[in-house]
Amino acid sequence: MNSGVLFAALAYTAWGLLPIFFKQLVAVNPFEVVMHRMVWSMVFLLCVLAVLRRWGWMRGVARQPRVLAAFGASALLLSVNWSVYVWAVQNAQVVDASLGYFILPLVNVAFGFAFLKERPRPGQWLAVAVAAGGVVWLTVQAGRLPWVALVLAASFGIYGLLRKVATLGALEGLTLETLLLAPFALGLLLWWTWHGQGVLAQGDAPTLGWLLLAGPLTAVPLLLFAAGARRIPMATLGILQYISPSLQMLLGVWLYGEAFDPARAIGFYLIWLALVVYSLDSLWNNRKQFAKQSVLVN
Repeated sequence: MNSGVLFAALAYTAWGLLPIFFKQLVAVNPFEVVMHRMVWSMVFLLCVLAVLRRWGWMRGVARQPRVLAAFGASALLLSVNWSVYVWAVQNAQVVDASLGYFILPLVNVAFGFAFLKERPRPGQWLAVAVAAGGVVWLTVQAGRLPWVALVLAASFGIYGLLRKVATLGALEGLTLETLLLAPFALGLLLWWTWHGQGVLAQGDAPTLGWLLLAGPLTAVPLLLFAAGARRIPMATLGILQYISPSLQMLLGVWLYGEAFDPARAIGFYLIWLALVVYSLDSLWNNRKQFAKQSVLVN
């Protein structure tokens, strides 16, 4: 249990600190950053698979067009999520990006109801309604939809749906996604380089070094998350996931000086209230299930 909490907390902390990494690449086009992230993630993951000698799954997947199509769709969603996130960090919208991951658990509840025929509990519906009120407030206050937050939450929520019914584990699934994305990404990088553009043609060694780090910084937190998720209850994992957007928001406000005026804060307060309701409901339901199991065992 303790090791599971540690692994999951480390994963969410790493994701929460990612804005610091992408701020080092503010001079690089966000789309190019994502292309490098795809390629170097693939290289790193293939190295991990080589060390673990876990290649057998590739032969089976190659003979299953539906699996390839499903992971092609999840890879596309992942690329959208990465692109919007990097753009947001580089354009001083870290707080808006954090909002997307604050509302993600509640988006998952709504998607589970819409697509998986799950039946949310009354407490979960209340949390979704309160969070929706927060989004409406932020829209009215700013005069526009918080599109960065909504795209991040929706893209990763749908990505989560696809991965929930996928046949591959975390490591194998991400490897397949990067394998599907890498030819396109590598082709673009080579094209830019051939025409004397991009980091490979014009960048300096430190910038290229930061881009190379995108591989392990993408894969290692995912592996930590997978290790933690196997060891702790979902309710605990659900609470730990707020580490990531909390760190992102603190970085945006305190380190990068993004605006967080009282009117905007009201929308965040409503979403945080929704998360409190959601967490309490999850903990209460988890305790009830544990009590029922104890009675059955005794």
